[in-house]
Amino acid sequence: MAESILFLTGKLAEKNLTRVLEAMQPTAFTPRTHQLGINVAGLMTADMIRRRLPRPVDVDRVIVPGRCRGDLQSLSEHYGVPVQRGPDELKDLPQYFGQSEHKPDLSRYDINIFAEIVDAPQLDVDAILQRAQVYRRAGADVIDIGCLPNTPFPHLAETVSSLISAGFRVSVDSVDPQELLTGGLAGADYLLSLNADTLWLADEVESVPVLIPSVPGDLDSLMWAMEQLDSSDRRYLADPILDPLLYGFTESIHRYRELRRLRPDSEILMGIGNVTELTDADTGGINAVLTGIATELRINHVLTTSVSPHAKRAVNEVDVARRVMYCAHEANSLPRDIDGSLISLHERRPFPYNRKEIEETASAVRDPSYRIQVSSEGIHIYNREGLYTGSDPFELFQHLDLDGDTGHAFYLGTEMAHAQIAWQLGKRYTQDQELNWGCASEQTEQDTGDYTEPGATLAKTGKRS
Repeated sequence: MAESILFLTGKLAEKNLTRVLEAMQPTAFTPRTHQLGINVAGLMTADMIRRRLPRPVDVDRVIVPGRCRGDLQSLSEHYGVPVQRGPDELKDLPQYFGQSEHKPDLSRYDINIFAEIVDAPQLDVDAILQRAQVYRRAGADVIDIGCLPNTPFPHLAETVSSLISAGFRVSVDSVDPQELLTGGLAGADYLLSLNADTLWLADEVESVPVLIPSVPGDLDSLMWAMEQLDSSDRRYLADPILDPLLYGFTESIHRYRELRRLRPDSEILMGIGNVTELTDADTGGINAVLTGIATELRINHVLTTSVSPHAKRAVNEVDVARRVMYCAHEANSLPRDIDGSLISLHERRPFPYNRKEIEETASAVRDPSYRIQVSSEGIHIYNREGLYTGSDPFELFQHLDLDGDTGHAFYLGTEMAHAQIAWQLGKRYTQDQELNWGCASEQTEQDTGDYTEPGATLAKTGKRS
C-alpha cells in the first residue's frame, strides 16, 4: 500500500501546492493537503499546528513548510506519526522526494588534501598553528610547510614538532636539501620534493618522499627515481608537476595520464595551485575540474594553496569537490544533483516560479505587507495594492507606499538589491534569506526556507513579521 502523506500549507500557496503534487503523479505515496487558515505558510509554527490541526491524523507522516519553526519531534509524539520539514520551495518537492531514499553520502572521499602555508618562514610558530587549524577545518589532511628560497627558517624544526604535537600530519616543501633534512629529522610525514639529485635524503629520514622530475617535463628522470625507491621497497608519492595554463598545462595532464598508464598502482600527487593561483577565474569550477581529473586518474593526493585573495577558499572547494567526485564515481553517474556548494555565481534551478504563477499568488494577497519574488522576467514586488515588475530597484521603489517609514524602506531596498543580484546572475532568491554563495562564502549555512510562498515579510511597522 502506498504511503499516505499530509502536506500542511497556507491560503496563498494551497493552489500551487496542489498543482505541483498533481504534476508529480506520485506512485510511492498518496498526497493529501490541509490548509491551516493562515495566509503565509512560512509563518507556521509547531504551536500553531498543534492548535489548528486536530487529532487523529490518518496518515503515515506529515510534511510542513521548510521554514516552519518549532519542535517537530514533539509534534510527532503528539500526532503519533513523523512530522518533517519539506524543501525550501514547493517547486522542489519532486527533487526532494526523488532523493529522500538516496541521499548522497558525502562523508567519503579517497583524495588527501595537502594545504600549503607558503609563507611559513615569515610566521612565528603560533601563527602557523592558527593557519593550520583554519586549513584543517576547511578539509586539509596534511599541512604543508612551505619554505622560501634564500629565506632563513630557524624555527622549522620547532614548527614541525609543534604541528605534530597538535595532531597534524605535516609535510615540508623546499628546494633546499638541508631544510628537507631538518624537517625530516623533526618528524615530518612527507618531504616535497626529491629528485634524482636529492634522492639520498630518503636514506636519512623516515619521511615519505614526494618525487619530481630532475628536469621540468622529463618523465624519464621521475621514473628513474621511482625505480630506485621501488628496489628498496620504500613508499613514495610521484608528482610529474602540473604546469599553468598556456605554459604546458595540457602536456602536463598528459604526463599524469602516461604515468598512471605506466604505473597503475603508484601513489601520485598533483599540485593544483599552479592553475588556481595563476588564472584570473573563480577557483570553484577550476578545482571541480581538476579534482574530477584526479578522480579519473586515481590520483589520491593533491596539493593546494590559498595565496591569492581570489583563491582563499581553495581548500574548502577541493574538500567539497573530492566528496562529490567520489560519490559520483561510486554511483557511476555524472557529478550533478549531488551537492551545489561549488555553484557559486549561478544555480541550476534559479527561478522556481514564472510570472503567471507569481501574478496568481499576488492576486490573492489581502494585506499591506510586501512580498518579493524573482522570475526569469525580472523582480516582482506586490501587496494588496498591486504587483510591480522590473529589473531595477530604483524603478520599482517609486511605486511603493511606505508612509515615510525609513526602517521599512531600508529593509525593502536591501531585499530588492538581493533580488536584483539574483536575477542578474541566475540565482535562487528567497525573501529574508541571504543569497547562497556555496563554499565561496564563509557563510555556507543558510536559514531554512519556505517551500510554499515567500513568507517572512515586513509589516508596515518596519518589523519582521
